[in-house]
Amino acid sequence: MNILFKALNDATRREILELLKEKELTAGEIADHFNITKPSISHHLDLLKQAGLVDAEKQGQYIYYALNTTVVEEILKWFMQFKSK
Repeated sequence: MNILFKALNDATRREILELLKEKELTAGEIADHFNITKPSISHHLDLLKQAGLVDAEKQGQYIYYALNTTVVEEILKWFMQFKSK
């Protein structure tokens, strides 16, 4: 769970998740939304993959990244248990 919180603790990674909420994107398409280097985007994507928040699928010469909705749903269920009744 620690890697999950580390992944969510960064505004850039949270914004990447917002982008992937709409559709699958390549690393280059994701990088186009930011003013940081492509290696930095790759680092953020790697942490999101390690946390299980995104999936990566190679299609031809590109890798497409998608939001892993199963993990997101599990996180939401976990957080909801703390909601007062």
